[in-house]
Amino acid sequence: MKRESALYGIIGLLAGAIIAWAIAAVSVNNNYTGMMNMIGIHSKNDNHTMMDDNSMSMDEMANSLKSKTGDEFDKAFLATMIEHHQGAIDMAKLAQTNAKHQEIKDMADGIISAQSKEIDQMQSWQTEWGYKTTPQSHDMMTMSH
Repeated sequence: MKRESALYGIIGLLAGAIIAWAIAAVSVNNNYTGMMNMIGIHSKNDNHTMMDDNSMSMDEMANSLKSKTGDEFDKAFLATMIEHHQGAIDMAKLAQTNAKHQEIKDMADGIISAQSKEIDQMQSWQTEWGYKTTPQSHDMMTMSH
């Protein structure tokens, strides 16, 4: 009986982690709006925005790359990916302080670590290839205020 209860607990924990990951993935890939609204951040169409007027949606980012190739593409890709990753880091920082469940806080730690490393790599390439370096903000929310 105890083994059965432990098995159900493990299955429930794994299912919860998968659901949390899926929600985070969908939020990131859909311009963050659902997750942002859940945690009290409004889109750039609202009066209280986390993004400045120069921020692009995920669709706008992808569309801005479609007509580019070669060096032009690489420059734009790195700049938009750094912005995208920074948005994920900023959301994860909010999750670290505001989330109820430790699983979300742990996921946020992983997001911050992974995305920061990738931003560092992309900035390194920008420097190495002579591109304008896209700065990594410490907190995008403070940039718009």
